Amino acid sequence: MKLENVVQTKSYAFAVRIVKLYQHLINTKKEYVLSKQILRSGTSIGANVEEAIGGQSKADFISKLSIAYKEARETSYWLRLLKDTDYLTSKEFESIYPDVEELCRIIGSIQKSTKGN
Repeated sequence: MKLENVVQTKSYAFAVRIVKLYQHLINTKKEYVLSKQILRSGTSIGANVEEAIGGQSKADFISKLSIAYKEARETSYWLRLLKDTDYLTSKEFESIYPDVEELCRIIGSIQKSTKGN
């Protein structure tokens, strides 16, 4: 039986939410520039986590995980900007923002423990 990889599962679920947010922004708000930015950074988190899992070395793992962390930070920025420019309601923001912050904490923790070993 394979154990669940929490960061893999959560980053994938987050990417699905980001794609749906992108669709909402372009269809409902007619916003095309910021929505592309958040689509790119928000889906990149999970893609880089996947690459890290398949890394060929510890250094490769750390490198890909570092990129995932940076993409999560960038996504956090875009979400705050979308909220502060009224493209996202407070309710919409509060629904998704804790997820990206949790990913930052999880990825950051994995980075620290991996570098420490």
